[in-house]
Amino acid sequence: MPGDVKETEFDAYLAFAHRLADMSAAAVMPHFRNLSSVEDKSEGRAYDPVTSADRQAEQVMRAEIAASWPDHGVRGEEFGGAADKDYCWLVDPVDGTRPFIMGLPLWGTLIALTKNTEPLLGLMNQPFTGERFWSGENLSYYCNAEGERAITTRACPNIADAILSSTSPDLFATPQDEERFDALSARVRMRWFGGDCYAYCLLAAGHIDLVVESGLSAHDIAPLIPIIERAGGCVTSWTGGPAAEGGHAVACGDPALHETVLKTLSG
Repeated sequence: MPGDVKETEFDAYLAFAHRLADMSAAAVMPHFRNLSSVEDKSEGRAYDPVTSADRQAEQVMRAEIAASWPDHGVRGEEFGGAADKDYCWLVDPVDGTRPFIMGLPLWGTLIALTKNTEPLLGLMNQPFTGERFWSGENLSYYCNAEGERAITTRACPNIADAILSSTSPDLFATPQDEERFDALSARVRMRWFGGDCYAYCLLAAGHIDLVVESGLSAHDIAPLIPIIERAGGCVTSWTGGPAAEGGHAVACGDPALHETVLKTLSG
């Protein structure tokens, strides 16, 4: 984390992220398992659903950011935005719209604050299950109805022992991406599709070892990077570069596994 962010500033930003999560939950939950309509915003491409819950919750968060931090930028899933300010909030009110419209609780609200596109903090809220994951300055945390605790990734240096997750085989950007993912899948103990942002948080909490995806936007991955890294894992592109702006991403709970995974994914 850049050293010029004071502790008091970080605490204020984190408290604000929690407030945004609460506000988003209040806007989203009346729609969960109670949808009146679902729109397709794909314009002829792969099915890309959006609901009124997505739009209403993002509008609520944007209004609160504008009122509280008027000198900060905002980038969102539904209404866009640009990284043209030093500090920028990235929000995705319903990451996992497909499970949301199916009534599955494998979705979440994603919130990040970046400085010059580098994630300072991230938060994922799952209001239906009452679970929340977030990054502190040095550690990552989880809370539910039973309380709050720090979380860590688990050791898994051997790829043959790894559990691999990805949202869907339909979402790989190219046939080559799918081929490389399949080559990696052949080496792990188990693979499982589904989970969206929830899978990354389960990795941070030590339940999953690998998450591999492509075709991501910045708001899909930037909030999750500090959660995973401060829990002991790592997140990069498939070639080992930064992943905060989206595209191809690989998250490893055990950094010792990372090099092996990259060799397969980079071809």
